[in-house]
Formats: sequence, structure tokens, C-alpha cells
Amino acid sequence: MKNKVLNLYDWFLIAGVIASNVIYSVATGTLDVLGSLAGITGVLCVVLVAKGSIWNYLFGLVNVSLYAYISYKASLYGDAFLNALYYVPMQFIGYWQWRRRGAAISEAEAGDDGVQVKARRFNWKQRVLLAAGCAVAVVAVGMILDHFGDPQPYKDSTTTVLSIVAQALMALAFMEQWALWIITNVVSVVMWIICVMRGEAHAGVMVIMWVFYLLNSINGLRVWLKLSK
Repeated sequence: MKNKVLNLYDWFLIAGVIASNVIYSVATGTLDVLGSLAGITGVLCVVLVAKGSIWNYLFGLVNVSLYAYISYKASLYGDAFLNALYYVPMQFIGYWQWRRRGAAISEAEAGDDGVQVKARRFNWKQRVLLAAGCAVAVVAVGMILDHFGDPQPYKDSTTTVLSIVAQALMALAFMEQWALWIITNVVSVVMWIICVMRGEAHAGVMVIMWVFYLLNSINGLRVWLKLSK
């Protein structure tokens, strides 16, 4: 049976991030085109990831390119280089991997099997090793960022390390990516709120974007628990 791509909750997230950006622009008297475009394409991307749709990579490419520039301006160097040097090429790698795992561009191409990627999951031993490895890497990268003057080294390290691992798990279609995305999104919301208080450009719309990312990642975990059975 074919599955429709977007449901009511997905449209709520998409309409919500657009409306939030409009309200933010009116309330602040500013039009943040780059920030809003990054936020909207980002939410479109993660909504499609949660649905197992390969079209997420089109919007993801736009989002990560813009987010790299915005993070660099805010002195969040971990996030900036993560997006520019890792996320951008991973959009192409992920597209290729998802095609190999059955994700189709259209229902006509997919036939009766549906367009969603064939998801999978770790066993409990692999999950423990994943958690331990991430914890060690977060501390190590945080120490490096602190040495180079990152204003929020361990928050930046958490989002950087967990995003690298989660993106790889996403490309390989593992369900466990969503636990890492949830942690990353919570930390990112806190990090960008601090940037708002510091008066950083684009920070307000970045908070909006990450809040909607968080809402989507919770839904993504629910959907992928079913997809990975």
C-alpha cells in the first residue's frame, strides 16, 4: 500500500515554522531572509527525513549551506565547520545510500512497495557502545573548542559530535539517529537562546528552527520505530 508523504502533524510543523518566522519578523521589525530560509528549508528537510522520503536531501543541501554561514558569523565554529565540511557532502552520500535502501523519488518509480527508505536498528550492545563513544568524543572535542576560544565549547561540542554521528546513522538508515537528534536539538535550543541574549544576528530565528526540529525529532523516533521493525 502506498503511503501519503505528509500528514496533518507534518503540515503543522511546516506551517508553524513559517508563521513563527513571520511573527518574529513583525515583532522585531527586521526581515531576516537568510535565517528564515535556513529555518524553513531545515524543517522541510527533517520532516521528510522522519517520513523516510529521499526528497529531504534537496532541502537539506540548502539548509546546511546557509546554517554554516550563520553559525560562522555567530562564532559557533564547531557548528560552522560541521555543516560546511561534513553535512554538505553527506547530503550526496545520504541520497546515494537511501537509493540503495529502496527510497524512491516517486510512487510511480516505487510501485506498490512505497517510496520510504527501508530502515533498520541496532541491538542493545551496539547502543551501549554508541553512547560511550559519543560521550568520550563530546568531552574531547569540547576541550579542543575551549582551547580555541569557543564561547560555548561543551554545548557546541555536544551538537557537533552527536550531529556527525546522527547524520551518518541517518545516511545508513538506522533508527537510533533520532535519540541523538533529540539530544542535539535540546542543546541547540539552549545554545541559540544564549546567542539571543548576546545579541547575535539570526539567533532568534535559529531558536525557532531548533524548537521545530525538536518537535519533529520526537515524531521521527515514533515513525522510525515502525519503519525499522
